[in-house]
Amino acid sequence: MLYTLSQGLGAGMVRLTVTLERVIEAGSGAADDVEVGVEVGVESGFEGGFEGGAEIEAGLLELRGVRFGYSASAEPVIDDLSIDIAPGEHLAIVGPSGIGKSSLAGLLAGMLEPTAGAVLLDGVPVTQYPHCVRVLIPQEAYVFADTLAANICYLRASAALDASVDAAVAAVGLGPLVTRLGGCEAVLNPARLSAGGRQLIALARAYLSPAPIVILDEATCYLDPAAESRAEAAFAERGGTLIVIAHRISSALRAQRVLFLDGTQAQSGEHDTLLVGSPMYRGLVGYWNAASAPQAPAARR
Repeated sequence: MLYTLSQGLGAGMVRLTVTLERVIEAGSGAADDVEVGVEVGVESGFEGGFEGGAEIEAGLLELRGVRFGYSASAEPVIDDLSIDIAPGEHLAIVGPSGIGKSSLAGLLAGMLEPTAGAVLLDGVPVTQYPHCVRVLIPQEAYVFADTLAANICYLRASAALDASVDAAVAAVGLGPLVTRLGGCEAVLNPARLSAGGRQLIALARAYLSPAPIVILDEATCYLDPAAESRAEAAFAERGGTLIVIAHRISSALRAQRVLFLDGTQAQSGEHDTLLVGSPMYRGLVGYWNAASAPQAPAARR
């Protein structure tokens, strides 16, 4: 019934119905999680959910003939996609708006299930792994009404403040906001935070989590290019597999490999290789470069 309601409404609604189903299945035992839980609180995305706390090494992510559509009658947004993502790889996923990038992020995170094909982690369906194996930060990052420390530490076993929290704050560039708010014990009013501030808090949360697979779905789009560069570099140095749904061409330049979705067939390779071999990729890069170029002042009359 929940999926029927979500047909045709896009990836965000599908992910939300998945989390609602998990709450329903959990019954009364989920009440505490409903109040502050990341799974429930993310309105149009998913940031993982901490389970257990054991360190788990990243494995091989495989997509095998994956197809995904929002209903049986709808045109698939992803069709016959096969790709391997090696352990520890830094992959950027790029493509025009609406091409299926966020849907692919949901599939890789196990929040969506393919209508055909399989998404595997070391040969096992990714949905069979606990959520602590991967963390997905959506564009609209979730921050709940509690202390800043509680928000940052939500996805790890111990919520105690220690040197690792300070390291996460420094790594993603959250320090100035922590200072401005009055420290990690400051109580947050999410409505008074900027979108960029919420993204920085979610980035620190993901950085501190034990997840060996991190998926950033335009999770830095409200940050300026320098802040975005710092955050992505931090995750690249953190270790594990990093998958970035690119908002700027600079994200593709920083990645080891680029997966380009063009609506007909996916192409993957290094940025320079795709520039030569794909006219559509070359056109998208040109558009991004033009959009980010400083505008000349209008001539005075």
